[in-house]
Amino acid sequence: MIDSALVEQFNTEGFVVVPALFSAEEVGVFKAHFMALNDEAGHGLGFDNPHLLPDDDPLKAYPRIIHSHRWDKLSLDWLLDERFRAWTTALLGAEPYAAQTMFYFKPPGARGQALHQDQTPLRVQPGTCLAAWMAVDACDEDNGCLQIVPRTHDLPRLCPIEADMTQSFSGNQVPIPPGSQPHPVIMQPGDVVFFNGQVIHGSFPNRSETRFRRALIAHYIVGEAEKVNEFYHPVLNFDGEEVDLLANEDGGPCGVFAVEGEPAIEMIRQ
Repeated sequence: MIDSALVEQFNTEGFVVVPALFSAEEVGVFKAHFMALNDEAGHGLGFDNPHLLPDDDPLKAYPRIIHSHRWDKLSLDWLLDERFRAWTTALLGAEPYAAQTMFYFKPPGARGQALHQDQTPLRVQPGTCLAAWMAVDACDEDNGCLQIVPRTHDLPRLCPIEADMTQSFSGNQVPIPPGSQPHPVIMQPGDVVFFNGQVIHGSFPNRSETRFRRALIAHYIVGEAEKVNEFYHPVLNFDGEEVDLLANEDGGPCGVFAVEGEPAIEMIRQ
């Protein structure tokens, strides 16, 4: 059942949390499944370059899993779940395509991810992408919950600047509009937060000594899209069929903030 008030919040704030979209029992299955994958897979297929991390980095033992839907049925079924079909269609106005799955473990002591926009890597044209970020653990500021800068959903794609690598595992971040601040998104297991590709978001380090902050994440792209970055090919419709889109090139124009605080587009190639 789609809550029109939540759709309106998405349109106004740029993001919305749908509580308990997945049950505690379902989330328990996902948690056990991905922990087993991490234990058994030897950080091979789908794992995010753990060999590049120092031995004392908590993320070396728990690297992200990327595109698991391409080889893992549970991930594929989750990505194409009818609840996501309903909510993504309601939020975007038309049924989108499915492009990516990711699982973040974020163990105790792990760095966060600097503020960024998902449209930077996905490069959807025309239109944008939509993230569905599901909490697998209770998420709060202590264990490094997601942080979102409200009302940034209409910004252009911003040019990245250097991030603090003591706080972030990624080296780039984007500036935030003057007068804006990241907002902690407190969530319970099974809650899903939706936000589009322009929304500025990230997370701070997990300060907890005992608690993970695991999350299962999907990215969708608008149904009118003609191009997406080649890394996300093939994309799927909600019937699981591959969709023939063009491969977008890396780079392109990005925006900066003008002196008066308004976003402006400059022809800067990346």
